[in-house]
Amino acid sequence: MKSIIKSTVAAAALTVTAGAALAEGQLVIYHWFEYIPQELLDKFAAENDVEIIMDTYDSNEALLAALKAGAMGTYDVAVPGDYMVQIMAGEGLLDTVADGELANKGNIQPQWADPSFDPGRMHSIPYQWGSTSFAVNRDVYAGDINTTSILFDPPAELSGKINMLDSQGEVMAMAALHLGIPQCSSDRDQLKALNDMLQSAKGHWASFNSDTAKEVLVSGDAAVGQIYDGFGAKAREEGAPIEYAFPREGYVVWMDNVVLLKDAPNRANAIKFMDFLLEPENIAAVSNYARYVAGVDGVAPYLDPTLASQPESNPPADAGPGVFIEVCDQQVQEIYDRIWTDLKN
Repeated sequence: MKSIIKSTVAAAALTVTAGAALAEGQLVIYHWFEYIPQELLDKFAAENDVEIIMDTYDSNEALLAALKAGAMGTYDVAVPGDYMVQIMAGEGLLDTVADGELANKGNIQPQWADPSFDPGRMHSIPYQWGSTSFAVNRDVYAGDINTTSILFDPPAELSGKINMLDSQGEVMAMAALHLGIPQCSSDRDQLKALNDMLQSAKGHWASFNSDTAKEVLVSGDAAVGQIYDGFGAKAREEGAPIEYAFPREGYVVWMDNVVLLKDAPNRANAIKFMDFLLEPENIAAVSNYARYVAGVDGVAPYLDPTLASQPESNPPADAGPGVFIEVCDQQVQEIYDRIWTDLKN
């Protein structure tokens, strides 16, 4: 077995990684941080005698920006969310997986076999799915948390103690739910209300951070944190006195997917890796580690039994709808980008 290298991506290092990726017997992965167990990478490397190089990102938008800034041809596979798969396909960043290339494609659960963001699964396979909401420190606040007002118009006990994900998609989608307006609205009055509300809410927020979203809840540096459900479960398991909220206004549902990138330098190994992740035992190892749900049949015998009962995976009866992030048309997206840029400045 060849050695396995894990690294965190930096723009200056991309050219170095790109050169390394040209060697034979490699697989170069662009992945979310803290989202795959090292043991699973070791298993794939041993079975296929390959070296694995993995760089990480902390948002779908960061993934897209890096690829468009010159990283195409560096990586073999990436793991974008549902809406980002659609965007990447539309921008010509994805290769097509031909019929018959994936021996385990039939293991994909029927509800994920033909998703709107990748009809026919031409470019992707399901990885994990879950929700994005927020968690609240119950030692700090004992009131009702199942409302998006906790993020956007919080009580005094929580003001100034909120960490938001550094992710335009999740923040803007939850803001639209809070206001009760459509995602990707082009209505001028609704857009003004959205911008005004976000600028006002910003005064209550302590930080924008995705890669320490769990840690700030565990340490107590944040009393509220917008977070993915699996990270929320991990924070609670690590001792954070938190409860994951399911707002009545609604929350975000997502599916992450492994995509085959255009100009993948190690395409054959990429296909092998995608097929490897469609084996129930292997993708169950990701679920057990990350605390999310797989989109593959046959995983149940391999799952940690506590996954089914964790509160972060079980919305109450009065929870609002779970909604996917929508892809806006170019004109509306440009407006959303300006709102986001102003919010971050």
